[in-house]
Formats: sequence, C-alpha cells, structure tokens
Amino acid sequence: MINDRLIDAGELPIAVRDFGGSRPPLVLLHGDGSNLAHMTTLARALRPRHRVITMDLRGHGRSGDGPWTWDAALADIAAVVVQMELDRPAVAGHALGGMLAARWAARHPESPGVISLDGVPPPSRPDRLPGLPADKAETQLAELRTLEDAEHPGAGGVIEPDQLADLVERQRMAARDMGANEKVWIEGFRRNLVHRDGATSMRPSAPDRAQIRAMMTDLDLAHAYAEIRCPALFVLATRDEPGREAFGDLYAAHRRFLTEQVAAAPHVRHLQLADASHAMVMEQPELLAQVIGDFLADAG
Repeated sequence: MINDRLIDAGELPIAVRDFGGSRPPLVLLHGDGSNLAHMTTLARALRPRHRVITMDLRGHGRSGDGPWTWDAALADIAAVVVQMELDRPAVAGHALGGMLAARWAARHPESPGVISLDGVPPPSRPDRLPGLPADKAETQLAELRTLEDAEHPGAGGVIEPDQLADLVERQRMAARDMGANEKVWIEGFRRNLVHRDGATSMRPSAPDRAQIRAMMTDLDLAHAYAEIRCPALFVLATRDEPGREAFGDLYAAHRRFLTEQVAAAPHVRHLQLADASHAMVMEQPELLAQVIGDFLADAG
C-alpha cells in the first residue's frame, strides 16, 4: 500500500512516498526541477524486488524550503532513512539525485549499492567538452541556455492565470514526445506548483535553481567518484533529448567527458544505456528497474 507522509528533518519537513513491502529498502531520488511524482513509474517497476521510498528534495514538491548545499540535502536523506527505520538502504538517483547518491556512497561504505542515472552536471563549460572548438562551445552553450529558459518560462516565477493551461499542455506534449506516462508527468508538474496569496509559482525557486546549477557545475566528478567505497553503478545516456538535435556536437563532447571521468573511478561500474537520453527515467523505466535490480542483486 502506497503511503505519503512528512518527515521532520529538523529545519524543514521532507515529503516521502513509501511504496511498501518487506524487500530490501531502496531510496529513490529525483532530479533538479522534478519531484517524487516523476519517479512513480520507475518506483512501481522496482517494487517487486525492493521496498521503494521516494522523497521530494528540499525546495521541491511538498518538502520545505531551506539553503541548498550537498551537506544539507544529504542530511535530509539521512533523516528519512532514520525516521523510516530503513536498514542499510541502497540509494538510486536521477540527475541531481544521482549526484547525491554518489556523495551518499562516499559517506556510507556500508551501503549495499548506489546507482546514478545520468547523475552529471549539465554541459556548461568549454573545458568539459573535449574535441569541440572553444568558440563553438561558447556559442552553443549560450544558445542552449536560451532554449532552456524558453522551455521553462514559469520556473521560479509567478505564473499568470492565463498561462497555466498553456504550461500544462506543454507538459502533455513533452510526455508524448518521450513516450512517458502522461498522468505521472502531469502529477509531477502540478506537485511543483505553489499557490500563495492569490499567486501561483513553480518550485524550485529561482534562487534555489541558481544555487543547484552552480553546485552541479562546480562538482568535480572524478573526485566525487574516487571517494566511493561501496558498489556503485553509473548509467549514462547515449542520445540527445527530443528538441536538442541542433546541439549534437556539444552533447557528444559532453558524453565523451563524462565517460572519461567515470571510467577513471576505481570502484564504479558504468553502463551506456542504449537508446536512452537524459530523460531515461521517463523513457525506459522498466529497463532501468531491471538494471537497478540486477546490479543490487549481484552486489549483495
């Protein structure tokens, strides 16, 4: 039986969804700008092999607001683990959640395993785009930022009443483009809406988004993965997301950088998932559940 509850993490509440069961526990973390609802299809696919716990990271979904640091987010996860009485849980995360899973692994060598689902910084620095000329890298990075801003016009700001229906329809179209579960996608979109004082805005806030992006950009992947001392799997995307065709060279260079960084980590296995983009959680939840379940079974 699925159960939603709020966990007292000290300085703020953390929203949790428990998918139930008595199997080995697995904490499943979403990415930046998402929330626990976006992980529903993957969580259901994992449930036959694990007791799956999903959570809204701070500043997302129904969790409280607080300063965004790696230490603060890891403390939130620890609070969930303690208060849900999870014994040595595995941790899997997508994007930002995957980076948190890796940092959890560095602090919890007793963990049975962690999985990062394309838990990588977004392409943002020319020096992390091997093989791409610097001038072309700068131009494409600027164009990509402009595109992302246009795709998320309500992010962090007030949404006018006449804009909301259009934003919902955009979400439906995005779900269809990726072959995702439309109901889950729309639940995730609505879960990040905040209605306060007659105004509607979208979480995370603009300051939180800026802080999270800065944290991800500054993350030294090689150092982060070198610190891991428990079984770890890094699942990498192999193709661009829909609508990103113009940035093929940039994303190819970005994937080369990521592969090099992960391959150098001594305790990390990596898998390049066929026909999967960064949105793999929505695109291929059943396959990812198989990959995660098999990895944790082998690691145990």
